[in-house]
Amino acid sequence: MELNALRASLLGLSAYKDLMGTLIGRDAGCLLDHLHDKEGAEALEDYTDLFYDLRQEGHEGLGDWLWDWLRYTETSYSRLIDQGRSDPALENAARRDVDTLVLLAQTDCDRFIDAMKPLLGNEFAPVLAGLPRWRAAAPFDFDSLTQFYRDHGAGLFAKYRAFLWEDGELVPVADPDCPRPEDLLGYEHQRGQVEQNTRLMLAGRQANNLLLFGDGGTGKSATVKSMLYLHGMEDLRLIEVEKENLTGMPELIRSLAGRRQKFILFIDDLAFDQDDKTYSALKTILEGTLEKRPANVCVCATSNRRHLVRQTFADRAGDEVDAFETISEKTALAERFGLRIPYLTMNKADYLALVDHLAAQAGLNIPADRLHAQAMTWEIRHAGRTPRVARQFVASLA
Repeated sequence: MELNALRASLLGLSAYKDLMGTLIGRDAGCLLDHLHDKEGAEALEDYTDLFYDLRQEGHEGLGDWLWDWLRYTETSYSRLIDQGRSDPALENAARRDVDTLVLLAQTDCDRFIDAMKPLLGNEFAPVLAGLPRWRAAAPFDFDSLTQFYRDHGAGLFAKYRAFLWEDGELVPVADPDCPRPEDLLGYEHQRGQVEQNTRLMLAGRQANNLLLFGDGGTGKSATVKSMLYLHGMEDLRLIEVEKENLTGMPELIRSLAGRRQKFILFIDDLAFDQDDKTYSALKTILEGTLEKRPANVCVCATSNRRHLVRQTFADRAGDEVDAFETISEKTALAERFGLRIPYLTMNKADYLALVDHLAAQAGLNIPADRLHAQAMTWEIRHAGRTPRVARQFVASLA
């Protein structure tokens, strides 16, 4: 395709119109515009901008960048395929756009350089001869892109599996700190309950909201995060929500409804003070709003407190007429979670078995009686018989 015809086709993008508003899309559009208008110096600057911006974003070719943008930017066509709907006009527009983008990706850099030569003086000849090239290839076509949407969805949820919800926006976590299931020991029954509930959601059924409560260091948070790496959980996404961002959760939940992915909204180390404004927000989210919770979303919280709300003796001795009702109302928040799973301190036998396992993993050759005696001494000086304490003890020896 001639460069002027390619320019005209790019001006006609409709399903992927947003692409030309990106930095690299503007570079390519300006390059073709200035060549069309016979403005050689401006075209040269656009060419170098395009090369620079491609490398800044870590791409060796325009086709590589286009393939990433098309897969991981949510558009009307990607949503159409993700939701299994049909719209012939939109499908035809997307096919035409992708065919144009394939031609753009396959356009050799020499085509642009040759078009600049007659527009520039002889003093530019060494510059043009030495210009860097990007790779001209298209690692995609319309059918492969559509199949990707069917298999993975599109946008950030196709690219990342873990997110933070901060100030009303999703922040992707490229390398989440999630333990592998095989790294977790003890509490098999509790982890099995969490896994069973999560698989219900993945099967399209309504799952319970979860509260994991108990002693610190027992692996509550690790249990939730390890779900990402269980077999068959490829469509699971984990979104961590800080307590101060709870008021924005209804908006988040609405945005997740109808997607192919399933979502755990994870609230870690949850506890409320007496007059905490986010208390009522979570109460409404769990139960008490007119909106039905989508089947692809569940809330999972961890807490060192069974009842979540801190209570003082002053609360019990206050001047309210029916203090019992107030106390009951505060402690009833935990009951709004459909499944409440206790994580209690390990017994001595389980704790020492875990120490033996971790010591073997670390390659420690210490007689069992001496190892156990040191482990019990360590436990007394620290926070109790928990997996965290066992790991810290073995790490101190290693």
